[in-house]
Amino acid sequence: MAELFFSAFITLFVVIDPPGCAPIYAGLTKGAAPAQARNMAMRACFIAAIILLVFALFGQDLLGALHIELDSFRIAGGLMLFWIAWEMVFEKRTQRREERAEKVAATPEVEDVSVFPMAMPMLAGPGAIAAVMLLQNEAEGLQETLVVLGALAAVLALTMLALIAAGPLIRLLGARVEAVITRLLGVLLAALAAQYVIDGLRGSFGV
Repeated sequence: MAELFFSAFITLFVVIDPPGCAPIYAGLTKGAAPAQARNMAMRACFIAAIILLVFALFGQDLLGALHIELDSFRIAGGLMLFWIAWEMVFEKRTQRREERAEKVAATPEVEDVSVFPMAMPMLAGPGAIAAVMLLQNEAEGLQETLVVLGALAAVLALTMLALIAAGPLIRLLGARVEAVITRLLGVLLAALAAQYVIDGLRGSFGV
């Protein structure tokens, strides 16, 4: 169970990427009161948790309704995660997030960023949805399901703390340290994504 929790935690941590979300959130909430920024961070993580929980519990039924085999989803999800990893290593993901944040910040009437863009697509984006569905489908029995959900809860709790401490955290780490962390997480995610694709191919072709 400890191995499953560690694997699920690392996968979700890398995909959701709290260190990468923190500077974006700091930029989005610049000028907001500390209490307002804290409330938006908590609300964003809560909404993301609801979205990911729905896909974790009912994603397999959705695949069945669409007549999609699990191995096909493993391959597709692995490729999607690998694309995210590639963007993290070459800083494309951070650049896209910053551009999205600038568009939101440039719109005066948008004040609450907890739903968009924080909860979705930054926290509960396609990659996170694919990851949580893959992990949930790998879990066997109620106990393993709870382990995966516990890992998700732990990652979202750390994400909330990172968002709340976004300003001081960025000043402490600096841009260079953040870039190194993001690249290391990207390499790790690439390996995990490759494993998903390998498992899907093995299941599809009976290797």
